[in-house]
Amino acid sequence: MREEPRDDDQRRLIEALHLPCVETHISYVLFDRGFAYKIKKAVQFPFLDFRTLAAREFFCREELRLNRPLAPSLYLDVVPITGTFDAPVIGPAIPLDRHGADHPIEFAVKMREFDQDGLLSRVIARDELTSERVDELASAVAAFHERAAGVDEGTQYGEPRAILEDARQNFVAMSAADVDVADRGELERLAAWTEQEAARQTPAFIARKADGFVRECHGDLHLGNIALVGLDGAERPGGKVTLFDRIEFNPAMRWIDVMNDVAFVVMDLRDRNRPDLAAKFLNAYLTRSGDYDGLAVLPFYIVYRAMVRAKVSCLRVEQTAADARAPLVAEFRAYLNLARRETTRTAPALVITHGVSGTGKSTRAQALVDNGAVAIRSDVERKRLFQLPPDSRSHSSLGAGLYSADMDRHTYQRLASLARTIVRAGYTVVVDAAFLKRWQRDLLRTTARELGVRFVIADCSAPPAVLRERVMQRLDRGDDASEATLDVLASQLAGEEPLTAEELQLST
Repeated sequence: MREEPRDDDQRRLIEALHLPCVETHISYVLFDRGFAYKIKKAVQFPFLDFRTLAAREFFCREELRLNRPLAPSLYLDVVPITGTFDAPVIGPAIPLDRHGADHPIEFAVKMREFDQDGLLSRVIARDELTSERVDELASAVAAFHERAAGVDEGTQYGEPRAILEDARQNFVAMSAADVDVADRGELERLAAWTEQEAARQTPAFIARKADGFVRECHGDLHLGNIALVGLDGAERPGGKVTLFDRIEFNPAMRWIDVMNDVAFVVMDLRDRNRPDLAAKFLNAYLTRSGDYDGLAVLPFYIVYRAMVRAKVSCLRVEQTAADARAPLVAEFRAYLNLARRETTRTAPALVITHGVSGTGKSTRAQALVDNGAVAIRSDVERKRLFQLPPDSRSHSSLGAGLYSADMDRHTYQRLASLARTIVRAGYTVVVDAAFLKRWQRDLLRTTARELGVRFVIADCSAPPAVLRERVMQRLDRGDDASEATLDVLASQLAGEEPLTAEELQLST
């Protein structure tokens, strides 16, 4: 029979080990010769219960199960701690006689220690988070979500009522906080918006669950839980973007809409004054996943994540001496302001590019993305119709296969459909395609008219010699979704239908 520790037993155990220790509200993390040992505190909160040794062992094993697939170089095993609370021994992960003299008195998740400077929260603080790393992060998150298990229909996870209740709890937790009148008014406005938006998005919440987008996600996907880690666990410039510290202690916090995970990354990047990288991440994720329907619920989840952080800041203010509260109050207000900006979006527009291969259409599109637009690309969506990844090669000949007249029509119809989805979600859309034929431009112009939004043509051009050089360079790199060759370029130049005088009035 295991003896449950008294209140001070864990503290005695930690002190007796004589190891460097970092303490949080739910764990102790001990460091020893390149390894980290995470011990769960014997505590209870509304969102977790670690009071029994059996519970702590279970959640240690859950943490390993959930995180080892994401970070195999970091998460190594669950190990018992034997001996006594005054003379503990961190043991190897071997079967033990639970009724013998060496029965465990505690358990720990054994991890490989890594350089904390590799945390993306520190990388971005040093202004070293590149767009290439953000692309890598988006691919990692999309791939993780693609593999994640889907929720059973009969559970409450992902139900509109449960989603709204989670969001309400943030405001309940702050209802008694000592904040000034202006902040109180902002909280009330955000609470009202949350209620209204949840009601407006109820059909979307229901559809998202039915369509399989409520999955066993990460649950706490911010930059402090993402790191650059090498295969041996060491941080280095060439390390791999690695997600870790997936929530194990409360299933409801990880069985969520994938867009709830995405929202945390987007919110965190914006909070760190990098809206350009937030937009880069979102667009790269959408390109990989194709989940443009998720944009409808994304603002709700961004506000939710901002309010989770505001709640934490608010509670910390209450626990801090009056003369040291100013930074926490500023942090609290920054999250309120971020949430408010998400609830007051500007009117969207529908932008199309125009030009043959090599004219810089994707560069123009990226400039709009940096300012908050969502881009969709014909080269990617054409392949998605064939269930091909964006960077694959179809080996279709000119005018055949993926590039037949019939596929052209299907591709542009898909682009029009996605543009509707994106604009209706409140985002400006930029459709990155050649649009060399008038019917293609008319299709998207009609779509804009039906949506009641402004239609803009981003006209792109370059000298023929530059076009040929760019096409060849892109082919040599082999890292782009475009399959354009010099023959394709020649065909485009010969067959394009120039912008009309009326279209030129709409172009930039």
